[in-house]
This record gives sequence, structure tokens and C-alpha cells, in this order.
Amino acid sequence: MNLRNKLILFAGALLIIDQAVKIWIKTHLMLGEEIVVFDWFRLLFVENNGMAFGMEFSDGKFGKLFLSLFRIVAVGGIGWYITRLFKNHAPTGVLFAFTMIGCGAVGNIIDSLFYGLIFDSSFYQVATLFPEEGGYAPFLQGRVVDMLYFPLIEGHFPSWLPIWGGEHFIFFRPVFNLADSYITIGVLMLLLFYRKFFSEKQEEQH
Repeated sequence: MNLRNKLILFAGALLIIDQAVKIWIKTHLMLGEEIVVFDWFRLLFVENNGMAFGMEFSDGKFGKLFLSLFRIVAVGGIGWYITRLFKNHAPTGVLFAFTMIGCGAVGNIIDSLFYGLIFDSSFYQVATLFPEEGGYAPFLQGRVVDMLYFPLIEGHFPSWLPIWGGEHFIFFRPVFNLADSYITIGVLMLLLFYRKFFSEKQEEQH
């Protein structure tokens, strides 16, 4: 099997796994429901309505539309860059890293584009796939499904601290999904193992 087909199969597998997990979470858990796998690893169903940390632009609807369109343009740029790297015989690891980043972006775009159309949504019941009454949001307005939660350290600040004394804390509070993980892993691969490749490319351009 040539490298091109390996990249295509790799990308397809990543997207299928990401979407399978999200659809399972969406159709088996209610919003806010949690499954404790280990004390330090839990499946917590939340939905991201905007950018990172729940930030939104303007009135929310405009911000969500802008973010969805921006993601689509960004994925197009990543796809173009992967094609260019492939034609220039970039290292295999670089190609796989950028493929992971692209798949992460596409995985979350799928949520934004289609989940509002194909799911209903409620805090008090499990979502239905293809509900008869229609989905909870129009095209491009869907929410991204997050579920991976790693409260690695949980406890209380020492009582003698002047500001936070006695308050409860959780180390590593973000809830994310597999698509986010793909992006993070891809970026770390590039930073840790392929900085020399990009430095050499930059020197060649000068």
C-alpha cells in the first residue's frame, strides 16, 4: 500500500472513531451526565457552544456561524498544505501529524455542520438521532460534543492560604473530545520531532 492510501485510511479511521464516540455519548448520556471509568478519567457529556472555554462572538449565533466558516476555511488550508508536503516528499511523520490536525478540525466541523440538524437536545433526556420534529439548530449552528475529562488531582487548598484557603480545586479541568486530541497530538509531534525539518525549509527559502 502506498503512502497516499495509508494517509487516506488513517484519516478515515480517525474520523470514524471520533464520530462513533460522539454519537454514542450523544445517544446514551444526558447533558451533564458522567461515567466514572477511573477516579482520574471520566466520561462527562458537555457541549461546546462556541470557541474554547465557551467563548462566543457577538450574540452567539453570529459568532457560531463565523467560527464554523472559519474552521471550514482552515481545513481547506490544511488540506492544501498536506498536498504540498506530499508532493515535496516531506517526512512520513510530518504528513501523519498534519493529517491528525486536519482530522481533528474536520471532526469538530462535522458537529457544527450537522449535529443541530440530526439531533434533538435537552438537559433532561438522552438525545434522539433523526428526531421526527427535527433537530435543535440549523445548518452550521450545531454544538461540538465533548466527553473526555481527566481530573488528575482533586482536593482543597490549605486553609492557611489568604485567598483560596479551604476552597475546592481540580487540576486539569477542561473537557474535550478525540478530535481535540488529534490536533494536540499532531502539534506535539511537529514540535518535538520535526522542528529541524521546518527550520531547514525556512533556510532554503532564504
